Amino acid sequence: MFCKAGKSRSNPEQASRERRVGQGGCVRTLTGWWQKPFSVGKNVWAGMSLASMNIPQVLGYARIAGMPPVTGLYTVLFPLVAFALFGSSRHLVVAADSATAAIFSSALSEMEPVGSAAYIHLVSAVALLNAGFLLVARLCRLGFLADFLSRTVLVGFLAGVGVQVSISMLYDMAGLDVSSHNTVVQFVGFVRAGAHMHPLSVGISCMACAILLYGARFFPGRPVALGVVLGALGLSWLLGLAQYGVTVLGPMQGGLPHFAVPVVSWQQLLALLPVSASCVFVIIAQSAATSHAFAYRLHETVNANADIMGLCAANAAAGLSGTFTVNGSPTQTAMAVQAGGTSQRAQLVFAAVTLCVLLFFTGPLQYLPRCILGSVVFCVAVGMIDTAALNHIRQESPGEFRLALVTMATVVSIGVEQGIFIAIALSLFRHVRHSYRPHTMVLKPDPATQMLEAVPVRAGEQTAPGLVVYRFCADLFYANCSLFAEDIEVLLAGAPTPVRCIVVDCSAITDIDYSAASVVRDVLLRLHTRGVRVIFGRVASYALVDMERHHIVSALGEGNVYAQLHQAMASAEQTVAQQLHRPQARP
Repeated sequence: MFCKAGKSRSNPEQASRERRVGQGGCVRTLTGWWQKPFSVGKNVWAGMSLASMNIPQVLGYARIAGMPPVTGLYTVLFPLVAFALFGSSRHLVVAADSATAAIFSSALSEMEPVGSAAYIHLVSAVALLNAGFLLVARLCRLGFLADFLSRTVLVGFLAGVGVQVSISMLYDMAGLDVSSHNTVVQFVGFVRAGAHMHPLSVGISCMACAILLYGARFFPGRPVALGVVLGALGLSWLLGLAQYGVTVLGPMQGGLPHFAVPVVSWQQLLALLPVSASCVFVIIAQSAATSHAFAYRLHETVNANADIMGLCAANAAAGLSGTFTVNGSPTQTAMAVQAGGTSQRAQLVFAAVTLCVLLFFTGPLQYLPRCILGSVVFCVAVGMIDTAALNHIRQESPGEFRLALVTMATVVSIGVEQGIFIAIALSLFRHVRHSYRPHTMVLKPDPATQMLEAVPVRAGEQTAPGLVVYRFCADLFYANCSLFAEDIEVLLAGAPTPVRCIVVDCSAITDIDYSAASVVRDVLLRLHTRGVRVIFGRVASYALVDMERHHIVSALGEGNVYAQLHQAMASAEQTVAQQLHRPQARP
């Protein structure tokens, strides 16, 4: 029998893992990735390759945000360093992102003229508000939301982002202008624009892709992309590719950012709150999905709450340095991993290279062909589609494979942020569906071994004459409690020998809600009226607390709750034996 115990749900393994990873403090997190084994040279080369690929890309994100091009470089300066110090992910690159840029630019363009000083103040204010919301999220420990992203969803998410980015990069590779943000529309437009492609840009892109793919196949971890970018930069300058119609980045200003608090009115601040809230939802979901996806791929662990703190620090640095909202970027993180980065040291090298570019090398950047940038990003995006993982999921779980495909299709057809939320909803729906119709079984002795074996519930099944051992393989809640009542009725109505006792194996029942408790009490009342004794076996201490609170224990009666199944069965067999050998009363 039981001694009363509190309802404890602590997980020692999880607590130990949290102690190892840290709770998000700067010192713990910094120590976590700083002391990992790493190759200094490998991270230096990875950081330089990352800079060569991402510096032109963040300039394009600045254009989406409606900000001066140099502010794109500012996003990979102080914000990048801030996340490296406070975040836990060893690979997540936090910088400019097209999703958040599109969210706030569309809203703020209706408040102030794009590119004006007032517009820039609003953009920086949104970044500071994001930092405030993220700080609240960290204090509330909302990192648990990342637990709702299953590995299946993460594989589908990265594959969808890979398809989305690769299609958008085809335009830069062909010397075309993107006319839509929707991936499906982009693909149709690209097919229709075949006659308008720039032949020289297409040829340069094909050559660059061939070198990049060959390098990734035969020289993994080497800075092949860095060589391609530097080589293209030199050829463009020497040959003057711009005069042949090849689109280049063009001139841009340099210099360091000026730290200042953006000036906005109280009315404007209130109007920015919903914009910031939308950005924060995307930041948390996309960053968590990206960091967990690469941690899963590389067999590492991350602390979602520490990453939220890192994102908070990064957005605060962005708002104070006059740039725009930063986010965990799937594409740039994939670049860091493919370049061979093993820790945030690669990102710090990236920030150092960006600093040098801002101070000394903004001039040469103007000669970089956009088709080269598109080719680099295209190859990275294709690498994000993990066909091997998708094939493993398909072989082991066709249902989860379909979930991965739906996630991928949603990201491609609707968008990254919508894809994440729909994927979470589908994962939860799939879990609820399994809990709604759980497996239920009857335990019967095997004819050969006499050991108890589980068989599906159906009419006529009994453990022994007059005895049924019934197992319900899920928590009891409002959506599945009717199945419990239906199974009991089926087992009693079709029994070849009148059932004298039912033993409920409660090993899988850890929680009972109010609605389910009401149904269980009704079932117990009907069974007692029919003279059937009900015994609960394998009842855990926390389930017993629920049963006592919902008066199920009192409805069962004294001596009908056991911690072990064999104890419950021994008591049940004694009851059945007494009932079967009781002399019949004369009429």
